[in-house]
Amino acid sequence: MSSSPTTDGPAAPGTGPVTLEDVRTAADRLKGAAHRTPVLRSRTLDRMVGAEVHLKCENFQRIGAFKFRGAYNAVSQLPPEQLANGVATYSSGNHAQAVALAARELGSRAVIVMPEDTPPSKMDATADYGAEIVTYDRYTENREDIGGRVARDRGLALVPPYEHPHVIAGQGTAALELLEETGELDALLVPVGGGGLAAGTATVAAALHPRLRVIGIEPEAGDDTRRSLAAGGRIELDAVPRTIADGQAATTPGELTFSVNRRLLAGVELVSDEEIRAAMRFAFERLKIVVEPSGATGLAALIAGRIDPVPARVGVIISGGNVGTKRFLELMQEGPEGT
Repeated sequence: MSSSPTTDGPAAPGTGPVTLEDVRTAADRLKGAAHRTPVLRSRTLDRMVGAEVHLKCENFQRIGAFKFRGAYNAVSQLPPEQLANGVATYSSGNHAQAVALAARELGSRAVIVMPEDTPPSKMDATADYGAEIVTYDRYTENREDIGGRVARDRGLALVPPYEHPHVIAGQGTAALELLEETGELDALLVPVGGGGLAAGTATVAAALHPRLRVIGIEPEAGDDTRRSLAAGGRIELDAVPRTIADGQAATTPGELTFSVNRRLLAGVELVSDEEIRAAMRFAFERLKIVVEPSGATGLAALIAGRIDPVPARVGVIISGGNVGTKRFLELMQEGPEGT
């Protein structure tokens, strides 16, 4: 299967809301605050897929996911009086933890709007970072409305999960680090939820290596970005996607992030929940790392043969590893290889 094409063709670097210089400035700001995560190689994986694969392991980032990069970059730029008042956001888990930790590190406080069915490991971690949690029903209530109301009523600065240039620039630092280590790649696979990581990644790639194809990966049940690319504009799914990749359960791409991704992504490929489980299983058994479902989608696409033709040198952003023991065991026991 070939990647779905974008509609506008390539764009010149620096024409969007975030530039390479913004990402480099964010990288400087993150020094000493965020981890420079490892890039793993596996000869077994290379043989399986017929390519040289470089895995950027953001499951080793603080809070266990790339989200800390964008959250810290955004919160750290708030004026002192706003930091004193506090920050708010809405998130299914990883951005929630990221904002909570960033606020604590910077002497602020955080109020987080989270779905009531958020995996317990993510909710507990968010609370452990000192945040106040406000829950809602993701299938009947709108998190943006609730988050906006909480921020207005309490005088808090709203730090959205992806719809902010500072967040996008922070997320782009993962790709910047990867390409500094690997040099030019033929393709880079990146999970797509709201689109912040993809937008930051694509911005860096377009500026540094214009021939590098950045391919977004979505779960089959949550293909809002792929459909939007095909339609030439943002579309909204009829219902919240039901997928094990809860971090990618978006109903529509972000407006700001899509303005970047429609120009710079080479396309989007889809993976099934079972393919995600298989990738998680491979990462655990052969690479000895724990990856959450959303973090495994890029690896899943590669292993499942969703990228055709296979690039000679390919990077994969493993976006996170926040999955509790009970949930991880449940996922590993499901499907044809389970018990």
